[in-house]
Amino acid sequence: MQILVTGATGYAGRRVSTALARAGHTVLGLTRDPATPAARDLAVNEVTVAQGDLTRPETWRGHLDGTDAVVHLLLDMSDPIGTDQRLISELVAARERDARRRHLVFTTGISSYGRTGLALMDENTPGNPDSPLGFRFALEKELAATGLSHTVVRPGFMYGGPATTSMTGQWFAAAEAGKPVFYGDTTKRWSWIHVDDLADAYVRVLANPAAVAGEIFVIADDQRLSALDLQRAAVRAAGYTGEIIMESAEAGGMLQTAADQDELVSSAKAHRLLGWRPHHVSFTDAPERHYRAWKAAQQSA
Repeated sequence: MQILVTGATGYAGRRVSTALARAGHTVLGLTRDPATPAARDLAVNEVTVAQGDLTRPETWRGHLDGTDAVVHLLLDMSDPIGTDQRLISELVAARERDARRRHLVFTTGISSYGRTGLALMDENTPGNPDSPLGFRFALEKELAATGLSHTVVRPGFMYGGPATTSMTGQWFAAAEAGKPVFYGDTTKRWSWIHVDDLADAYVRVLANPAAVAGEIFVIADDQRLSALDLQRAAVRAAGYTGEIIMESAEAGGMLQTAADQDELVSSAKAHRLLGWRPHHVSFTDAPERHYRAWKAAQQSA
């Protein structure tokens, strides 16, 4: 298949684009600037760099010609609802122009659930509409109403590799600066996923998209460690031996506030329908290795 990936030069985007190319697909990686190191890295990994700005559909609309699937991995923080709605509208318009059945893999995330009060959540758990990221579940429903062929992926907290936008990368950087801070409830627990295991899930979805059209998949490992315990492992791996400062979730900004609760999920559906299982058991199995990978990425940048 020919697949267009939005956010292709981002943290998950680079790994997903590369994994899809290795699976034999023709992958177009959408980027605003093809001259960046991240874009050049895509080319090295046999991903075709496609110039375009997702917020301006006229710059990438032509890349839909001949495309069988779109993987959406970009969260536009300046206009998260509007940008996603424009993407969906463009795909509807493309379907009307050429009657081609394109499959959209739409990415949201487990922090969209918000506070549910449940010990374990899955694809059938209704999100809390008061969550700061609850709009992402509303977008999932808007997408379903269009009749577009689609699959929704809700990843857990990502780690591994360059950890560009991972919470673990923030923890490593703060440890090196000597100022690690933990935001919010010290007992909260999050479900995590190694970025390469996440990429494998996208490969499996697009191996037979018709079989999973309309489905939602939570993608995370099975660990139940507290976020504070993971941060302690991260800062120790980075060589920090002091105490972690405790602050309110609000002091950490919108994303910290959105994730200030237990976010534990089950990926049993992905195990059953996709045959997917994580190869990386837990971040805490090899925090030093993950730190070295993050550090190497910082040095090459």
